[in-house]
Amino acid sequence: MKRASANDAFWAACRAVIPGLPEATPEAWAFGATAAHADGLLALVLAGTKTATSSPLWDFTHRGEPVPEQGWWNIILDGRGNPRALLETVAVEVLPFDQVGAAHAFAEGEGDRTLDAWRAVRERFWREHSENPRGFEPDMPVVCERLRLRYPLVAG
Repeated sequence: MKRASANDAFWAACRAVIPGLPEATPEAWAFGATAAHADGLLALVLAGTKTATSSPLWDFTHRGEPVPEQGWWNIILDGRGNPRALLETVAVEVLPFDQVGAAHAFAEGEGDRTLDAWRAVRERFWREHSENPRGFEPDMPVVCERLRLRYPLVAG
């Protein structure tokens, strides 16, 4: 209950700054599989470097969750589960892993931001952390989201 109230309070702060947001608090989640990973990726979001993310489509279907859609709001949590950022999903594309392009890899903002590095890191991560029993395949469908930081407001 404490975490839900923190997310609700964060959402109220967002709604005070961004007119027209819906009343219902959106889903809250953290990037990565560990607290340190969540904090590192959150830092990239807050710096404006990370403007995209990706997940295996098979993970969504395995969990029975809907695939993200354009216009969704996302409360991003830090590694301790505290709400820290509001992202808007501005575009979604489902592509085979081996057809995800360099522009998406760059937008994810990690490492040297190259497609080769993105593929190596994602393959390793998804082999270790995917929730679906199918694991990783070079042509598996990947949900590629473009994100826009909406709160906190960043000067610049």
